[in-house]
Amino acid sequence: MTETPQATDVTIAWDEAREANRLNWDDRASLHEDSYGIEAYVEDPGRISPQVVGDLAVLREHLGSQGVDGLDLLHLQCHIGTDTLSWARCGARVTGLDQSGASLDVARRLVARTGEEVTWVQADALAAREAVAGDFDVVYTSIGAICWLDDLGVWARQIAALLRPGGVFYIQDGHPMLFALEEVGANPRVVFRYFPTGAAQQWDDPGTYLGDGTVEHQRSYEWPHSLSEVIGSLLTAGLVLEHFDEGQTLPWRFSPAMVETDAGWVWPTPDRIPCTFTIVARKPGGKA
Repeated sequence: MTETPQATDVTIAWDEAREANRLNWDDRASLHEDSYGIEAYVEDPGRISPQVVGDLAVLREHLGSQGVDGLDLLHLQCHIGTDTLSWARCGARVTGLDQSGASLDVARRLVARTGEEVTWVQADALAAREAVAGDFDVVYTSIGAICWLDDLGVWARQIAALLRPGGVFYIQDGHPMLFALEEVGANPRVVFRYFPTGAAQQWDDPGTYLGDGTVEHQRSYEWPHSLSEVIGSLLTAGLVLEHFDEGQTLPWRFSPAMVETDAGWVWPTPDRIPCTFTIVARKPGGKA
């Protein structure tokens, strides 16, 4: 029987935790370059990631039928750039931001081979406003991002400052209820915190979520964020909530109890456990 991964609650300075996470993600970059299937994006100039296909369908309800075509889009925590490239292929003028230099090196190589244009910025998402020039019609964040940030108040203020009046913020991420569950066994139990306490979860794990390799820098830090904290931080930063949804499918197999369908991975009884949440929030003012 596979053991439940263990996390230890610790108090740690943001700078120290951020540096540990940067080293961990630098190690992941080369592993993910081999396991993300990026050659398909080079071989097929029309390929758009399944994640972006679904996200664009939601965004069109708030941006109009043109979607992001002709708009300025910032992708926060972009990792190796497959979704970032996909937004460029949807017609956006795209900037990708990530704190991992090794991840951005992979992203640059990928995009250079496709002929698309993307501006890359290496920076902490909690200091994005200072690091990025200009402002944006769309700020975008995808699955697996905000658990790496300790202060969503700072995060939301960065987003609000980066958006033009009328611009929209979009996020789809793993549901915090999902992340409170153990990942093993046929009947996952709640074993981790749902609500934030200010403490980080310290993980010591040689693996990565995709591929068979291992990382040298095995220690990383994550922070649970409840839905009320996520939504409240965006509202406090002055954004207006336009869309909120909870989903029943995942693009990866979180638990061996999940089963694969045409729509993605689901629980055997999908209506019992949420898998994702999606938010669209707008900065008041002129239309993007």
